[in-house]
Amino acid sequence: MCGITGIITNSEETKKYFSSIQSAILALQHRGPDNQGSYRGFNVLLGHDRLSILDTSQASNQPFYSTDKRYVMVYNGEIYNFQELREGLIQKGVTFQTSGDTEVLLQLYINEGEKFLARLNGFFAFAIYDTIEKSLFIARDRFGIKPLFYYADANKFIFASEMKALLQYPIERKIDTVSLLEYLQLNYVPAPNTMLEGVKKFPIGKCAKIKANDYRVEFKSYYKEPYFDGCENKNITYSDAVKTFYTLLENSVKRQLISDVPIGTFLSGGLDSSAITAIVALHKKNIMSFSIGFKEELLFDETRYAELVSKKVGTAHHTFRLSNSDLFSELYNILGSFGEPFGDSSAIPMYILCKKVRQHVTVSLSGDGSDELMGGYYKHYAEYTLRQKPYLKTFVNTASPFLKLLPHSRNTFIGNKIRQVIRFSEGSKLSLQERYWRWASIANLGKAIDLLNTKNKNFIELFTERKNNHLSLLDPNFNSLFFTDLNLVLQNDMLVKTDLMSMANSLEVRVPFLDNPLVEFLFSLPAEYKINNTSQKRILRDAVSHLLPAEILTRKKQGFEVPLLKWFNAELKESIESEWLNNEYIVGQGIFAPIQIKALKRQLYSSSPQDAVAQVWGLIAFQHWYKKYMQ
Repeated sequence: MCGITGIITNSEETKKYFSSIQSAILALQHRGPDNQGSYRGFNVLLGHDRLSILDTSQASNQPFYSTDKRYVMVYNGEIYNFQELREGLIQKGVTFQTSGDTEVLLQLYINEGEKFLARLNGFFAFAIYDTIEKSLFIARDRFGIKPLFYYADANKFIFASEMKALLQYPIERKIDTVSLLEYLQLNYVPAPNTMLEGVKKFPIGKCAKIKANDYRVEFKSYYKEPYFDGCENKNITYSDAVKTFYTLLENSVKRQLISDVPIGTFLSGGLDSSAITAIVALHKKNIMSFSIGFKEELLFDETRYAELVSKKVGTAHHTFRLSNSDLFSELYNILGSFGEPFGDSSAIPMYILCKKVRQHVTVSLSGDGSDELMGGYYKHYAEYTLRQKPYLKTFVNTASPFLKLLPHSRNTFIGNKIRQVIRFSEGSKLSLQERYWRWASIANLGKAIDLLNTKNKNFIELFTERKNNHLSLLDPNFNSLFFTDLNLVLQNDMLVKTDLMSMANSLEVRVPFLDNPLVEFLFSLPAEYKINNTSQKRILRDAVSHLLPAEILTRKKQGFEVPLLKWFNAELKESIESEWLNNEYIVGQGIFAPIQIKALKRQLYSSSPQDAVAQVWGLIAFQHWYKKYMQ
């Protein structure tokens, strides 16, 4: 796992950017503390920060050169089937100087060109420079597990693993108003855009070749999307599907256990991480597992379930019990990890978990991806319920006006249930596309627009176009919801959170549920194999029922929450009022509407904060980023 960066431009310009790439390498050092390297070519500069996982010797340091020095590569990721691919190359006469996956990746490109990408099993973002062609070949993995940002204009193409590294180069910094509006609804910016005009996210499952003196980027797909009309195999029985699913998941886990450094698992006590940990324990004895708990917040604490799983499957378990002050002490480190605004507050416990885990291992397996692929979210259950029990719509819509009079927020069990019923009522009145977007959002469009200090609404048309693109494959087939989640929520929220928080602590996190044969198989199944009247993630529960305690199989999903509201009323209140959402600063900044910010703060401190907590946290993340990079 590593950080990569580079620029291709005309030969006269490379000298000008040498200090920029050194700053970019430094900005990515948390991703790769073991070694830093750079390459200066005719019209290119490449930089690399290495976290040593496979072949930890210096021979695998990067930038990595072909034996004839024609090709130079910087690479971030892991190729789990590299040994199989290596054997195939050896049979063709290729000799190797190292034992890791880096050299295999480069030799595959040299011998096969871009067609080798379809055979890779793993996650990656890499760039290969051809010193003869003076061209740069770039590719990113199928699901966006590893990040890659880029900036292109008429004179140059720049790329980096994180936007904070890209901002070390002299590029224009202008807020993308449409992206900001999306952010105010979702608390993240969906790909391919970022918070800045001109800076983009390299598309998943794509590659591109940038040639000398021609910096236009034309993307080429190497991977067929797993969901399309008619993809379902209606002939496979449920029992056969369960068996095949388990085999594919076990194979994925076994592949992802390859490592030359200590490895462990996240174990929250939920179904997903418990399933991964249980399978790992079958193949690796005394595996370490890790969870965090909250001493003062029992509503958010799952450690009892994690310890129950550990005892059942036999891991060497570590529970880190944190106080609110432990969480708060890392707040500014977490905010400083965001190269662009990111408002998912579950990044806070994820950061601290990764920091604690890194003291014991360098690699950890997680349960990311299961909810999106198999219907694990409340919005999936709500959609299924609305379709199967339409009479509930009338009942809920009748009750909703009365429920709105009661306090509702995420911070109490009853308040959260009331909040969910109100959101269900709101969504039930909308079309499928609008309902999905509302249930994926923390604020409706009207509230988000009101927060912006602009009377020019011309950007709304572009916002609508982008939103429709995100939702373009939604149809009555329930699998289309999972595919939309894969491309919207998973790619832009969950995987971003995991990558940023883990790499901020130099920890590699692997995601067995996103093994591409497993993902393709899941999308070939009828939706009812994943969600029905009685179960979410049905196929997963049945596949691992022989491995886990009954309590884990029957418990409801619990989010990775933190007590933000308590902070906003105590430790963070002064910073909110004097720093981030200070009225004088808001007026001078000119981005947000001061009257609406005041109204949002009043709601936050009221007896019924509703979703103001999530909105304010998103604004804090934006303001911290803005002050760091835009002033």
